[in-house]
Amino acid sequence: MTTKTVFTTGEAAKICKVSQQTIIRCFDNGSLKGFRVPGSKFRRIPREQLFLFMKDNGIPTDALESGKKKLLIVDDDQDLVDLMQDGFQRDARFDIRTANNGFDAGMGVKEFRPDLVILDVMLPDINGKEVCQRVRSDPSMDTVKILCISGMVEHSKVDGLKAAGANDFMQKPFSIDDLVGRACTLLEMDRGVIG
Repeated sequence: MTTKTVFTTGEAAKICKVSQQTIIRCFDNGSLKGFRVPGSKFRRIPREQLFLFMKDNGIPTDALESGKKKLLIVDDDQDLVDLMQDGFQRDARFDIRTANNGFDAGMGVKEFRPDLVILDVMLPDINGKEVCQRVRSDPSMDTVKILCISGMVEHSKVDGLKAAGANDFMQKPFSIDDLVGRACTLLEMDRGVIG
């Protein structure tokens, strides 16, 4: 996996979890150093300058340091959680946390700020639809992707989950490779860079 050395304002905004306008303003006022692409008005930000900017502004630099995507796996079946975790760890591009119930999932989303939540719909204390709605009701979590998993088949329920904010749905049982593939698609990552 190549680590990017120069970022566009849009990429920098994603990493810092701020709007692109904020990045452009900071670039234009000199608090974020970078350069313009010769012969164009495109701004580019070198990695080390973005790192300094994040440090100066108290923005967690873990997203930049690791380049890893944060993944929160939520399922009350610990065996399945372990399987999923192993599958994603083989990819080496994920920073993984797990939760076994809706309460821990809610706390995990707030504290960990995952890029993707893999969410079992049938949790012991809360249903997945509610978790989706809670995540979607917080504007600071707009970029969080939610992939729901469940053994249930009813299409109306799947539609309900998507209406509540789920980005995708997978039927159990599924192959872990397919799950990792679907996660990579949602996160716009290249597929199959394993190890």
